[in-house]
Amino acid sequence: MKLTLFLAVICLFFVTAVFAQAPTVLTLVKAVEIALQNNTQVIQAQNTVEGRQSAVTAAYGGLLPTLDAGGSYSNRQNWAPVTGGGSQYIPGLGILQLPSNGGHSSSDAYSAELDSRWTLFNGFGNYAAINSAKANANASQFTSDRTIQSTVLEIHTLFLNVVRTFQLMKVNEDNVKRSQRQLEQIEESNKVGSAALADVYRQRAQVGSDEFNLITAQTNYENAKMDLIFALGVDFNKEYQFDFTGIPTDIDTTEFVSVNANYADFGGLMSTALEKRPDYQSAVETLNSADAGVSGAKASFLPSISASGSFLFSNDQLSTITDNKNLNLSLSVSIPIFSGFSLQSQLDQAEVTRKNADEGLKEADRQVRIDIRKALLGLQSAEKQVVVAQSSVQSALMDQQIAEEKYHLGASTLLDLLTANANYTTALSNKVNAVAGYLVAKKTAEFAIGTISK
Repeated sequence: MKLTLFLAVICLFFVTAVFAQAPTVLTLVKAVEIALQNNTQVIQAQNTVEGRQSAVTAAYGGLLPTLDAGGSYSNRQNWAPVTGGGSQYIPGLGILQLPSNGGHSSSDAYSAELDSRWTLFNGFGNYAAINSAKANANASQFTSDRTIQSTVLEIHTLFLNVVRTFQLMKVNEDNVKRSQRQLEQIEESNKVGSAALADVYRQRAQVGSDEFNLITAQTNYENAKMDLIFALGVDFNKEYQFDFTGIPTDIDTTEFVSVNANYADFGGLMSTALEKRPDYQSAVETLNSADAGVSGAKASFLPSISASGSFLFSNDQLSTITDNKNLNLSLSVSIPIFSGFSLQSQLDQAEVTRKNADEGLKEADRQVRIDIRKALLGLQSAEKQVVVAQSSVQSALMDQQIAEEKYHLGASTLLDLLTANANYTTALSNKVNAVAGYLVAKKTAEFAIGTISK
């Protein structure tokens, strides 16, 4: 029984250790979700939104009366010089002791008060403050949305770079295996005298060069993984596996027709971008905030009306403080006549801010246009690269097979075979780079239009 229990504990410990050390599997979707939770810029942008929302609440509070409560206690000690007093003879009464004036006295004072003030009219400056705060909050929310989109594009780019370097590593692994297999064949042919010894040494050198390229590809793959893990903000000490499911290794040319059709109408793309791009919408809200700032500055030139009131309890003893009550109500009007040009300066600064915001909106419009044009050019270039790479792989494969047959038949030199092998490896690498580049270009186009998704 004890042995069985001991074995059960050992098995449980082993299973727990295995699961504890199991690597975390990262898909592209999972990576994006983790990044949006951990990315510093996303978190900071969301914190800014919360702060701006708090400012909106405070702006609405400007429409409400204020209410303050207070209390005080004071004690007064008085020392006065002694005057009078002494003894005096009064007929019929004899000698009497007269009281003296002065000496020490003490008094207490208690008070409790409620004060309220309400701005009834200030040229609608309080409403301008609300509009400005709401516009700033909206602008910060759009900025946060654009930060999220930027993070999504970054993670897609980094994850696709992991896929790209992994596939390039596999290309180099296959190339090393092919070189080693050819070396074995050449060594066997040399033993029977059908291949020169120089070919053996040349092929050995080629194997070494291919192995060097493989090491470089492996290093690039590890670096790409580290770049992605850093961007995700996860623990470097943990082990991660990458699931490339759903990421194509080749592009069907029929997709080009569909994608090009979606991006054929530049005017439509611009309309969509101006509606969907959060950074452009943020610029619009910044201008709205500046407009409200001008309205608020103009309101400072108008009269302001406010009401105030206070309710006071006071007495020399705390227990009877409510015996004395005092209620004060007042209505005041303030008309700005001259303020040392400070109000005009505030208005001038508000108008300058509005002009700058208007220029910022125009620049945002130009930025949208140039981003879309660059993204479409990049997408077209990536499409052409994929087509050329696919064609080159087919041609290089046929050339490599022919060169290998001709060499074994003695109809060509080893140099011809090595050249064909190198061209084939290069063609495969170009195809991997072209496919990954096309996938990144698609996401970049979505980012430029503002429709990029997780």
